This record gives sequence, C-alpha cells and structure tokens, in this order.
Amino acid sequence: MPTSSDTDDRLTALEIKASYSEDLLDQLNLTIYRQQQQIDRLMREVDELRRRVPEGGSDALTSARDEIPPHY
Repeated sequence: MPTSSDTDDRLTALEIKASYSEDLLDQLNLTIYRQQQQIDRLMREVDELRRRVPEGGSDALTSARDEIPPHY
C-alpha cells in the first residue's frame, strides 16, 4: 500500500512535469506567433515585388541573361 510520502512524491513529480509542459507550450506558441509574423511580412514583400514587376516582367528579367555577349 502506497504511503503518504510516496503519494506526495508522485504528485510533486506530476506537478513538475505539468509546469515544464506549460512552459514548453508557451514557448511553442511564441515561436508560432513569430513565424506567422514573418510569413505575413514575407507575403507583403512578395506582393510589393509583384506590383513593381511590369506585366510580362519575367521576360524582361530573363532577357538580360539570354543576350549574346558583345564579343560574339
């Protein structure tokens, strides 16, 4: 039969585990929050870049690379 001391030790161990779990959950929530902020910022940057590139801009970006060098 478990003694009161054994029960107290088990309860203390469970409280410690619960405390660590709460801390981990808080850290994970903060990480997710920061990542969502970064995703939102990157999406705004992509939208801004899309607005800056003229229609058919992909051709303009690759044409400089496809040009024949002047020595040919």
